Amino acid sequence: MRLKVVQPTDSDKPWYSKGLRFSCTQCGNCCTGGPGYVWTSSVEIDRFACYLRMDRSEFLKKYCRVIGGKVSLKERKNHRGEYDCVFLEEIEVGPGRRKRVCTVYDVRPLQCRTWPFWDGLLRSREAWESASRGCPGMNRGKQYSLQEIESLRDADDWPGYTGD
Repeated sequence: MRLKVVQPTDSDKPWYSKGLRFSCTQCGNCCTGGPGYVWTSSVEIDRFACYLRMDRSEFLKKYCRVIGGKVSLKERKNHRGEYDCVFLEEIEVGPGRRKRVCTVYDVRPLQCRTWPFWDGLLRSREAWESASRGCPGMNRGKQYSLQEIESLRDADDWPGYTGD
């Protein structure tokens, strides 16, 4: 007897099965907006503290808040009434020109590293397109395969992290 293997159909594949484009422009748009949370792990807290050359307890006191037993980076309200990540800063890049930058980009937490490949944005093409209106890096730049997208979506440590 020969059993026929069932092949997945196109309808079994996610809408982004052919991949998505994204390249971070470091515009800071994903680091501001309504109040929210940037959850950090114990390992990330240690990475931050080391990067900023401060001890862990000093880092936690200065940059973090505890919510429901979990640690999130603090936010500050900006002049537009939005809530910025504590590490988002505006710098002058020319006469009358300013740019928002992440001051800890090299050690940003997993939540930031995996943007925009989050469940909520991958839920539907509409959710992705809605987010792309505020993110100049979405739908441009590097092409991510389905495997890369799902790896980022499901990551539990820095993608590709090999140690300090």
